[in-house]
Amino acid sequence: MSDSKPPYRIVPGSLGPRRDFRITVGLREGWDPEGRVYDISEAVRTARSWMRRRVEAGKPALSGMFTRAEVTYAWPKDDGTAGSDREPVAIFNGEAVHAYLGHLPEDEIEAMLNELANELGHALGQERIYVAFCSRTWILSCEPDGA
Repeated sequence: MSDSKPPYRIVPGSLGPRRDFRITVGLREGWDPEGRVYDISEAVRTARSWMRRRVEAGKPALSGMFTRAEVTYAWPKDDGTAGSDREPVAIFNGEAVHAYLGHLPEDEIEAMLNELANELGHALGQERIYVAFCSRTWILSCEPDGA
C-alpha cells in the first residue's frame, strides 16, 4: 500500500531566528510554607485573558505552553549551616515564532514578556518573577526596593 500523503514543506515566511522565552512564576503565595498554593489553571486562565485582551485590541500576543514544576534551592544560614526548600512553580515556555512575530523587535517581545509576567505575578501573589528571552535573563520584583 503506497502512502499518498503529501510531504511537509517549510511554510513561506516562517524561517527565521529562534527567539525562545520562559516565564517562571511561583504557585505558592508569599514566602511562608503555609501560603496558599494556586493551581496551574490560575496561571493558564490569567495568560489566556491577557492574550485575548491584546488580540481584541489589535496587538500581537505571545503563545506558549504551561508546565508545573518544583524549583529547589539552598541558602547559607547565619549559624554556618545550609537551609534548603522547594516550591511549586508554573513555567510558561514558548517562542516568538518568526511567521507571526518576526516583524517585532526584541524590545517589543521583552515588553510583552514583562507585561504578562506582571499579570501572572499579581494573580498568583508573587513578589518575584523570573524571565528569560533568547540569551538573556532577568528578575521582575514588586518589592519596594526591587531587592
